[in-house]
Amino acid sequence: MLPMAVADPISKAAAPAVLPGVGRALVMAGKVSQQTADDVFRKAKAANRNFITELTESGAISASDLAHTMSQAFSAPLLDVDALDAQRLPGDLLDPKLSATYRILALSKRGGRLIVVTADPSDHEAAEKVKFATQMGVEWVIGEFDKLSRLIEETTKTATQAMDSIVGGDFEFDEASLGTDGAAEETEAPQTDVEDAPVVKFLHKMLVDAFNMRASDLHFEPYEHNYRVRYRVDGELREIVSPPVAIKEKLASRIKVLSRLDISEKRVPQDGRMKLKIGPDRVIDFRVSTLPTLFGEKIVIRILDPSSAKLGIDALGYEPIEKERLLKAIERPYGMILVTGPTGSGKTVSLYTCLNLLNKPGVNIATAEDPSEINLPGVNQVNVNEKAGLTFAVALKAFLRQDPDIIMVGEIRDLETADISIKAAQTGHLVLSTLHTNDAPTTLTRMRNMGIAPFNIASSVILITAQRLARRLCAQCKAPVDIPRETLMEAGFSELELDGSWTPYKPVGCSACNNGYKGRVGIYEVMPISEELQRIILADGSALEIAEQARREDVRSLRQSGLHKVKLGVTSLEEVLACTNE
Repeated sequence: MLPMAVADPISKAAAPAVLPGVGRALVMAGKVSQQTADDVFRKAKAANRNFITELTESGAISASDLAHTMSQAFSAPLLDVDALDAQRLPGDLLDPKLSATYRILALSKRGGRLIVVTADPSDHEAAEKVKFATQMGVEWVIGEFDKLSRLIEETTKTATQAMDSIVGGDFEFDEASLGTDGAAEETEAPQTDVEDAPVVKFLHKMLVDAFNMRASDLHFEPYEHNYRVRYRVDGELREIVSPPVAIKEKLASRIKVLSRLDISEKRVPQDGRMKLKIGPDRVIDFRVSTLPTLFGEKIVIRILDPSSAKLGIDALGYEPIEKERLLKAIERPYGMILVTGPTGSGKTVSLYTCLNLLNKPGVNIATAEDPSEINLPGVNQVNVNEKAGLTFAVALKAFLRQDPDIIMVGEIRDLETADISIKAAQTGHLVLSTLHTNDAPTTLTRMRNMGIAPFNIASSVILITAQRLARRLCAQCKAPVDIPRETLMEAGFSELELDGSWTPYKPVGCSACNNGYKGRVGIYEVMPISEELQRIILADGSALEIAEQARREDVRSLRQSGLHKVKLGVTSLEEVLACTNE
């Protein structure tokens, strides 16, 4: 009996390990030796780890080889997991915990069967669990283990975890630094799986980062399967981050509360303001605009830096002749000065710079805006409120009874506003306003189209300035560029200007700038209304005739002003061509 007693443990030790189905399939296919499979299995069991994890990490077989072998062995289709969009995967077919435990991912439902991606189609336990949980049969699709693990981790991560990873643990948040002009009641917001704290931190971080990056606007944009945040830096929109879609309701509610907007109203656009305390004595204002879209509310936040109005006229980029014409016009006792250009071209800053020059103790200045963007002490600023009946026209009528010297109208939108503004300019007041037109000559045509009589335009308008903002070349990294003579002449340079005394520059890009550009510079067309131009206006002349006469009076068009900036090496030719027409 003794030999048998000695031999028994030896035979047990030599017995091969009972491999899982995937291990046996790999051995049969000749991809892994029996010995290697046994060793990996024992190691995985000892460490309480998944067999496939141990197998791929040991280098015995790659995740790609494993997937191809499983597909052939089990006659199951092979899927490239990287081609799947995590945002578009159905989240309600399978419990996330079940997915994470068994490393499986539900793709879709077909009849009474569930299409499930796995790296191990031999896992009967996983199949039984899915059948029990869903009351459906299981149809396996093979995916690469490493890719599948990453995707499962991404889809099972909660929105709160995603937010925490965006904000980061090192971000200091001061609750008191973000606030409104007054107290606001926070009503119950729609419930999602996002707690309030991560959303509050996220918004605070976005605002602080935008300010530090010198952004002018923040865009919060919800779409069907994703959500994105973009900043406008130096006039260019740039995608910053894609937070989880689940936060859109909470984030919109948070912004609305801070901006004192109605958080229950999601069907109509709303406008508001909020403040952010950056330092002990630095407060930044934000203008908030909401817009209902197909998949939620898009929110755009404009950063309003009060210090921009105090930059002075030289910092805006006016050339000496243009600066002289503008200063001469604003020193006149009465008349109308119009600043034109598209949204975001710096019209408000130009107007406020002029107002800052005129803001003296002996002068009464009143402004009507929608809303007031920059707070200027010494100026009587009125916010237009159309719901309450306080329109531009109503505000202007009130101003004329307030003994004003200078009136600033945020925007001339209709005939009534234009009519009162012109009457004010004709009765001894200096009126400053903005219009949305392409250039200075077409402004006069636009006013005619609004219904203003030519003799009223000719007798009241004393100067029109059109402007654009072009990106300024980075002083540290800009480099000379050789541009063909034909190209320069096509852009608008004359033969005389191409005398070789100047060199155009191109953007390069360095650590201190954004793709070779840093900051922006104004391009201006400053057109005083001369007697000759008045005659053309009275004769109902076209914009072309006005432009031709302006050229004879040495008024630089927007394109010519831009090309002058190219000669000075301030901006690039591409930038000028992109923001001006010829």
